[in-house]
Amino acid sequence: MSRQSAGKSRTGRLRIVAGKWRSRLLDIADVPGLRPTPERVRETLFNWLSPIIPGARCLDLFAGTGALGLEALSRGAAAVVFVENSPKAAATLEANVARLGGSGASVRRMDAFEYLRRPAESGFDIVFLDPPFAADKLDELCRLIDAASILAGDARIYVEEDRNRPELVLPSGWQTTRSSTAGNVRYSLVGPGA
Repeated sequence: MSRQSAGKSRTGRLRIVAGKWRSRLLDIADVPGLRPTPERVRETLFNWLSPIIPGARCLDLFAGTGALGLEALSRGAAAVVFVENSPKAAATLEANVARLGGSGASVRRMDAFEYLRRPAESGFDIVFLDPPFAADKLDELCRLIDAASILAGDARIYVEEDRNRPELVLPSGWQTTRSSTAGNVRYSLVGPGA
C-alpha cells in the first residue's frame, strides 16, 4: 500500500474482501499518492496465501491504508506489524484498526528502511512489500529483509511493483513462487528457498 508516483491524492473508502471483516469499509487517508492495492489483486494474493494465513505473523511495510495487513487479520492472521512513515496515513490506519477491534495489530510510525536496519521483531511468516513505485527500491529492500533475519523459515514476501519495471533481482537463495499482473501492476510471492 504505497504512494503513487503521480502524486495524486486519493480519498474515499476501502473494502475488506473476505474473512471476519468481510465488506467492512475503511477510511483512506487524504495523502498525496496513496495507492491502495486493488481488490482483485488482494483476492488473488490471499488465495495464494490461504494455506499459511491462519495464525501467521505478518509485517506490512509501507502500510499506507493497511489494506494488505487488515485483509490478513480478517482472514485469520495472528498478528500484523504495520510500518508507515506518513503521520496522517498512520493515524487513519490506527483509527481503522480501532474501529475493527483489530487485536494483534500494531502500528509503527517510522520509515521502513529504518525499521529493517534495526528490527525489533522477527519470525514473520509473511511480509507485504509495496513501496512507492517511483522510488525503485525493491531490490535493496529485499536485500535488507534477507539481512535483517526477521523471517520465519518458510516465509513468503509479497512484492507489488510497476509492471514496466525491470525484473526484480532477488537475494541469493530466493525464488519466485507465484506472479501475475493486473493493469500496470506486477505482483509476486518470493522468498528464501521458496
